[in-house]
Amino acid sequence: MKIIKDEKRIKRNGTIGQYTSLGALVVLGLGMYISFTRPELFTYSLVCLAIGFIMTQIGMYMGSRWGRSPRPDEKLDAGLKGLHSEFIMFHYTTPVSHLLVGPSGVWVILPLHQGGQIFYDKKRWRVRGGGFFQAYMRIFGQEGIGRPDLEAEGEAAALKKFLTKKLGESNVPEIKPILVFTNEKVELEANESLLPAIKIKQLKEFMRQGAKSRALSGSQINQITELFSAE
Repeated sequence: MKIIKDEKRIKRNGTIGQYTSLGALVVLGLGMYISFTRPELFTYSLVCLAIGFIMTQIGMYMGSRWGRSPRPDEKLDAGLKGLHSEFIMFHYTTPVSHLLVGPSGVWVILPLHQGGQIFYDKKRWRVRGGGFFQAYMRIFGQEGIGRPDLEAEGEAAALKKFLTKKLGESNVPEIKPILVFTNEKVELEANESLLPAIKIKQLKEFMRQGAKSRALSGSQINQITELFSAE
């Protein structure tokens, strides 16, 4: 498998995440200092605390995607290691963050780092149990799972629009989004999910099985990957 990624973008965004988190600590500290030493400026203290909280969320969001080691792209690369040479993995060099193109088709991969018991119920992804601490982390630590199905479908739509513009609608193959849970401790129940949802350790075999039906020919793979290989 060939891997193409934007290392400069990864490094830049990782640095932004680090400085944002450090800045958040400074702003939060200033807010606390004002509240204890200048009670008449309590309004300013609240403003600092609110800004610091927002900066903390941004820093954690950036850190989980660009600064955490191993990063999502590194986990995907490790999970797909040994895949056939016809597969090409693109990280941050296409209209979507993680794109895999190969004999099994065009796959928009959305990696998810959440752990615990995760299940799909009544058209929503949910996290079960965990007690007060896990609930606190989901609210204040950006651990909530949100709507990954909508995010993945949105990325797939963006990629389809790009390919249609470049290749023409009749030449665009099916674009398939997939959710990949990279946390080794995740307990996944996704039987009713409309999108494929698997653990990272299942990803390579999933793609190998898909390649047996040969969704894309060699010429189709080259036609698509050449649009991004020079990026």
